[in-house]
Amino acid sequence: MTKEYYIGLMSGTSVDGIDAGLYDLSGKRPQVIDFYYQPFSRQVKQKIHTLCNNHQSVSLLNYGELDNQLGLLYAEACLKLLHQAKVNANEVTAIGNHGQTIFHSPNSKFPFTLQIGDANIISQKTGITTITDFRRRDIAAGGQGAPLVPTFHQAMFQTDKENRVIVNIGGIANLTILPKNTQGTILGFDTGPGNTLMDYWILEHQNSYYDNNGEWAATGNIQPELLKQLKKDAYFSSLPPKSTGTDYFSSTWLTKILNNQATSYCPEDVQRTLCQLTAETIAEAIQKFAPETEQIFVCGGGTYNKSLRMALDKLLNYPIASTETQGVPPDQVEAMAFSWLAKRTLEGLTGNLPETTGAKQAVILGGIYQA
Repeated sequence: MTKEYYIGLMSGTSVDGIDAGLYDLSGKRPQVIDFYYQPFSRQVKQKIHTLCNNHQSVSLLNYGELDNQLGLLYAEACLKLLHQAKVNANEVTAIGNHGQTIFHSPNSKFPFTLQIGDANIISQKTGITTITDFRRRDIAAGGQGAPLVPTFHQAMFQTDKENRVIVNIGGIANLTILPKNTQGTILGFDTGPGNTLMDYWILEHQNSYYDNNGEWAATGNIQPELLKQLKKDAYFSSLPPKSTGTDYFSSTWLTKILNNQATSYCPEDVQRTLCQLTAETIAEAIQKFAPETEQIFVCGGGTYNKSLRMALDKLLNYPIASTETQGVPPDQVEAMAFSWLAKRTLEGLTGNLPETTGAKQAVILGGIYQA
């Protein structure tokens, strides 16, 4: 069978860097050909965080320049990936680029979501047709614009042998409920913060961009009263379809709650409590909406946080494994998903699941930027 190469690009709400995967989509299941990770520089991370956290005072100049710069970085990641894989650009059918989420507001009067990284530049620099802007068509159809990956989860992980839940822990955590009855309803939604609050807190207090293996969190103790106040947010009790972003669960959100506490907590205790917040909101969502779960698969950066994994193990009475056991590396699930969604767009196939996003109908996602 002739290989059908696609590139998937993902830079998520953790704002750590670009995942670039090269996949053969000629068969029923995508095959990993190669993978390249390009970390963001401290300067680029700061620019992204500034746009995300100061959206009421963002200059159009800063926005436009970062849109251009990210386009160049995405193109560079693609070219380095192809060089590493020894594959020519003319052998690649298309690039599926998620873009960098700057703001996600699906419930406002005029709902929108904003991902940047100019696809004109990606297509021009690589010579490869690029598909991007996947989320806004779902919003135009009345949906949340998220989550979009459940369609891919269904294709890759659903089985008639057991009820499964896929948990993706990036900056924001989300889950996909896959019933073993393949005619059953698939549910997918954001549960709340994944790594984002922990990443902010460790940067603030340890000058590190993430808590390696959850080691810093492991030195702290859960603070029950703080955890109780964090969980009071109405998002956690709202019903799906729902989605959120780091613009909502932000440093401002956390600081406001901490400032309202009568007690001053040591930083490592806050970190441990934030870890528990992520674990409990994931676990409670599974227990509420998927009580018949038989197997959980975890993906995303949170897979490598031992403190978080231990907390989930303690809270859930279901076997938990990495998606690696299913042939999909946990740090590649989303990059692979957007390469797969790009193929569906080119073939004129729908990419959203209305039951997960709340859209009125299934629609073809994304804009196509021809090479």
